Amino acid sequence: MNLIDKVEASQMKKDVPAFRVGDTLKVYFRVKEGEKTRTQLFEGVCVRKRGRGLGATCTLVKEAYGDTVEKTFPLHSPIVEKIQKK
Repeated sequence: MNLIDKVEASQMKKDVPAFRVGDTLKVYFRVKEGEKTRTQLFEGVCVRKRGRGLGATCTLVKEAYGDTVEKTFPLHSPIVEKIQKK
């Protein structure tokens, strides 16, 4: 294992659940508004899972008020607090 792999392994989250495209996920992430931060929930169906290691992302889709909302989350970002498989 080289030095880059060791640094990446130390930065990766251990609590990311195993999921596949088509699974429903709840993602809790931090939003900063002015000087305050709060936790927001985004619940949707996973339509894309890309990458590996620190660059891994997943894209969720949900319908809200008649519109389709699509959001991409980096899985190992400090902004993402937790991911739950429903």
